[in-house]
Amino acid sequence: MSTAERADRSQTTVVIADDHTVVRQGLRMLIDNEDGLQVIAEAGTVPDAERLTRAHRPTVLVLDLNMPGGSSLDAIPRLKTVAAVVVLTMQDDPAFARQALQAGALGFVLKEAADEELLGAIKLAAAGETYLNPRLGAKLALAPPAGPPDDLTAREVEVLRLIALGHTNVEIGDQLFLSTRTVETHRAHIQQKLRRTTRAELVRYALEHGLVDV
Repeated sequence: MSTAERADRSQTTVVIADDHTVVRQGLRMLIDNEDGLQVIAEAGTVPDAERLTRAHRPTVLVLDLNMPGGSSLDAIPRLKTVAAVVVLTMQDDPAFARQALQAGALGFVLKEAADEELLGAIKLAAAGETYLNPRLGAKLALAPPAGPPDDLTAREVEVLRLIALGHTNVEIGDQLFLSTRTVETHRAHIQQKLRRTTRAELVRYALEHGLVDV
């Protein structure tokens, strides 16, 4: 589902991408009520986010990390050349923030702190500057510079967690909006990086590194 309206190019234009209609409505109200900002389109899937961003070329794209139709993280490098990307998510794992910023996002805001924080991040991104949620910034500063263990990507950590929790490849794909083949590819990369092949070995690794609760 997507909606769009004519842009006022004297303002900072914004596309909102989130799969929950109520969230999009709230964000539109918040952003449109701020002087100098205008929401020109809404998207509920990753493909719609890409299509509307390319069609309307907003100043800023506010992008949810978990949406149907593909990986938002994978889409950031493609979209950052069209609009400044501000990630708005419930994912408070610093690994996701690191990967989003490395992919080219200029902002990373937690949904629990949206409001003024999001407005500030949009304005900074429009000016080409970076914003990171302060709590996540503190976590990143304390985290080892190597990032996720054994060079796993944030997505691979996510897949590994679900493997350790006993989910099948099909179930993991359903939860992460990925094809089963993509999950299988992630799983192969995980096994190769960790040099562990059986599910039992992967579960043990996840437990040892605190990726799942005992």
